[in-house]
Amino acid sequence: MESGGGPLVVVPADVLTRWEGADSEGPESDYDRACAVAGYAGLLAVGPSHALVLGDEPSSTAFLPEHEVFVRWVAAESEAELLGSVEAALADAAWEDGQVWDVPGPVVLFDSAWPGSEVEPDNHARVDLAAGRYEVRTALAQPNAETAFQLVRMVRLR
Repeated sequence: MESGGGPLVVVPADVLTRWEGADSEGPESDYDRACAVAGYAGLLAVGPSHALVLGDEPSSTAFLPEHEVFVRWVAAESEAELLGSVEAALADAAWEDGQVWDVPGPVVLFDSAWPGSEVEPDNHARVDLAAGRYEVRTALAQPNAETAFQLVRMVRLR
């Protein structure tokens, strides 16, 4: 998933239409709130739920369901090189403890400037997370001098 320049956001599908993006009424739009998130990830209220903001840089992002991790491209010679480094990086990462996110079910990844009611097939990705509580952990991986990527891992809490 790509961004037009701002952060990407992961919104629960059941509150997707409540995300107003840059079109919000009032003094601060949802996009403004997303841009104010410091660090690699943060949570913002959306109706009765929360959205996960993937902050720091507007990096190309993919979700790898087998590891329940968002991978955010910082630098790499190729996509294959980056993705080939993920498994080792997951084992070696210096994880930062994160926030607890109550996920009601599937979520949608898209550019935070878009209103959730206007997501289209080519500007979002559906992520089938199981409902539950997750700790969101983040890390920066640098497996070699030419490759770096951010990891935002969803750790299911029991």
